[in-house]
Amino acid sequence: MSAARTRSVETAPAAPAALDALDRRIVNALQGGFPLTPRPYADAAAALGTDEATLLARLRAMLARGVLTRFGPLYQIERAGGRFVLCACHAPAARLEAVIAAINAHPEVAHHYARTHHFNLWFVLAVAHPGAVAHTLARIAASAGVEVLAFPKEREFHVHLHLQA
Repeated sequence: MSAARTRSVETAPAAPAALDALDRRIVNALQGGFPLTPRPYADAAAALGTDEATLLARLRAMLARGVLTRFGPLYQIERAGGRFVLCACHAPAARLEAVIAAINAHPEVAHHYARTHHFNLWFVLAVAHPGAVAHTLARIAASAGVEVLAFPKEREFHVHLHLQA
């Protein structure tokens, strides 16, 4: 299963980004959902009082500036028969970039995060069938040259966190 890839690295908190009124309306409105229509960006833009090209440009700009770290759907892969697994490993500092590249080379890796901890690299595995988890993690561990710890989801919580921009 191929997943959209989002990469993130832990950094010191940045100064708050300057958002104009339209950016704030976009962030506030789109946290709660996105139209499931033939032209979702056009329909979302119309509800915000703007046009599709402007909405797309604003989203791209906020992603480029780091105001948004990700814009996309959250899937409940288990409903489709698949599985998400949170994974962690220790990547030695001298090999960090090589380990990241080896892990990211696998299409089953949805995204990763570098952290300041012994287990300094975390990633999410997305597979089409639960039975593929062990084999896929073994391939990733072998290609990256690190031990991979798996933390399968035991229970799902829906927080519905909405932050006002």
